[in-house]
Amino acid sequence: MNTKKLTDQQLLEAYSLVMEELKDREIIRTSNNPVGDFAEYLVAQKMDLKLAVSSTAGYDAKDNEGVRYQIKCRRITKYPKRRQLGVMRNLDKKDFDYLIALIFDSNFIVLEAYQIPFDIIETYARYSEHQHGHILQLRGGILNDKQTKNLTSLFK
Repeated sequence: MNTKKLTDQQLLEAYSLVMEELKDREIIRTSNNPVGDFAEYLVAQKMDLKLAVSSTAGYDAKDNEGVRYQIKCRRITKYPKRRQLGVMRNLDKKDFDYLIALIFDSNFIVLEAYQIPFDIIETYARYSEHQHGHILQLRGGILNDKQTKNLTSLFK
């Protein structure tokens, strides 16, 4: 498809059709930015997890033993190239046991995937008063922590 020849309205209509089809295929669950929904879908498929109802606070999926997983991701595009994951709120409630963090390239291909235990998140995340939650950059110490498990090969 040569998107350069489409009008602005045609591009928006194509986006709408793609979003509807992704929802019909149950790859995404909301009409929000599809990156987070796709990450949840992919993690559930690859790790054999059951997704929680989309409005569930604190975690996104559980395994057969009841272990709770929060799923966060970042899609790296030309601009910006940050590795900041979405905001994690109410960490004091300990609503999840593990964070599954994915880094996608611009074409939604998994570049990196990690399983991070809840107990080390506050060590590496910073609290943002503005966003009322913890911000985690997926780089540096947390990636080298012996408790962080690299799951990248599972998603290739």
